[in-house]
Amino acid sequence: MFETNYRTHTCGDLTSKELKKEVKLCGWVSSRRDHGGIIFIDLRDRYGFTQIVLDPKKIPEANKLKREWCISVKGLIRARPKGMENPKLVTGQIEIDVNNLEVISESEVPPFEIDDRMEANEELRLKYRYLDLRRPTMQENLAIRHRIAQAAREYLSSQGFLEIETPILVKPTPEGARDYLVPSRINPGKFYALPQSPQLYKQILMVAGCDRYFQLARCLRDEDLRADRQPEHTQIDIEMSFATEEDIFKIVESLMESVCKTRNIKIKKPFDRITYNEAMSKYGSDKPDIRFGLEFVDATEIVKNSSFEVFKSAINNKGIVKCLNATGCAKLSRTEIDELIELAKIHHAKGMAWAKVEKGKLESSITKYFDEKLQKELIKLTKAKDGDLLLFIADNFKTACTALGQVRLTIAQKLNIIPKNEYKFCWITDFPLFAWNEEEQRFEPEHHPFCMPKKEHIKLLDSDPGKVYATLYDLVLNGVELCSGSLRIHKPEIQKKIFSIIGLSEQEAEKKFGFLLEAYKYAGPPHGGVGIGVDRLVTLLIGLNDIREVIAFPKNKAAECPMDGSPGDIDPKQLKELHLKLDIVKK
Repeated sequence: MFETNYRTHTCGDLTSKELKKEVKLCGWVSSRRDHGGIIFIDLRDRYGFTQIVLDPKKIPEANKLKREWCISVKGLIRARPKGMENPKLVTGQIEIDVNNLEVISESEVPPFEIDDRMEANEELRLKYRYLDLRRPTMQENLAIRHRIAQAAREYLSSQGFLEIETPILVKPTPEGARDYLVPSRINPGKFYALPQSPQLYKQILMVAGCDRYFQLARCLRDEDLRADRQPEHTQIDIEMSFATEEDIFKIVESLMESVCKTRNIKIKKPFDRITYNEAMSKYGSDKPDIRFGLEFVDATEIVKNSSFEVFKSAINNKGIVKCLNATGCAKLSRTEIDELIELAKIHHAKGMAWAKVEKGKLESSITKYFDEKLQKELIKLTKAKDGDLLLFIADNFKTACTALGQVRLTIAQKLNIIPKNEYKFCWITDFPLFAWNEEEQRFEPEHHPFCMPKKEHIKLLDSDPGKVYATLYDLVLNGVELCSGSLRIHKPEIQKKIFSIIGLSEQEAEKKFGFLLEAYKYAGPPHGGVGIGVDRLVTLLIGLNDIREVIAFPKNKAAECPMDGSPGDIDPKQLKELHLKLDIVKK
């Protein structure tokens, strides 16, 4: 109950315990039914529905009421007639006999029904987002998001973390995506950037002795959009001083436990830990869905003895042969198998070989290259049984694993073996510090350039950067990456070395990151942290796929907001004040 001068109760409050009580309610007309001169209306607000009853003979204005009008009513609570109760509603046992009606505001006919049972197309929903948000499902999504955010704040506060805001107008620094730039009127020709993350600032807070920081931070990145990506997103940003990887894992796992309790979801701690190489080797992904099996095996040592030239060529070129036992999939048609082969090709594999298991032997056009002994070895290695389908990809490690990983997910969907109400977290650890950019022939950071190399690998920075691994980790839930984190570099000489390896000169490093390097001159502590994607987390815990369903005002796939028309044109006067001229190149 949230009483104001307008109302004594909300539309989700009243039960048969309050019979004969006079109440005032406000809300929107959700539905209107005229039964023999008596008008029944389902009044809706954020909290629920209440049925109200109006007699037009006593209240003539009732005849004018239409859907989505905003009204206020006063009346007596009475029991619904026997057999007319609605057990699906908290208020389903009662109705309000209205003796006073006030029309607060009238509505035009909405462009779509405000009803969970009839969802409008996406662009229309985004254009009239204020109407879409009136739907009970959307109201509940926002409420769930609120409860998750509150649970995170409560838990982290209980562990000594301080919620500290970092700037929104920051210095442009390369962090992996394009910056959104903001011109400075006071400093002509200079620009702020909107933060891709609070990365540098939270590290400086550790130098400042703040010890434990968190923030529900807004992060903005100018990148192409998809279902789980928006130009702006929110993350639970965490940083800890004097902490090891184990300390960070412990905090984050308990945080996830607290958050999941808001949805009555029980999770198992500690989370599984899988190295990056193991995740790629077994699942073909650095964000594996471990709710189901279908793990790969390495068939290289067995098939190198075959006469199949495709396999032998890949192995001779330092490649591997990965095999997936698609359990029970021998029943797939040739067309369905060809579709899986095309999927592998989309993900850069040259092709995919296959063989069905029938009567303890392999059946396929490629089996003529495998003698009986080799076939038995493959069946033993893959634990295959009659009715199974073996899928092979021969290529370099990353391509073979990644392509087969996509096939694995498709097979799981075909077999319908992905549990619907199971939540399995895992840590992916021991990432390479650098990734080799073949096109530009240089190393670049696997995540970002502030990750601490493993102690035993620091000596390799000069001689073999490609073999350097970092104390770097991702948190994955049901095949979706929720966060990345690492122990950070806190020694300026190591930070300068990393910048050098990725091709930043001393002058460039000083220009872009000088303020961080300067701070490190004053004894920064060892520290580390994570940034957990709130939008993705809420989406997963509700059981949805699109993060736009849990964001109040998201952008569409073109990074536009159909509701407010952003991005929009700038008035020439404003451009002049910013000392800017537009030179738009037509596409």
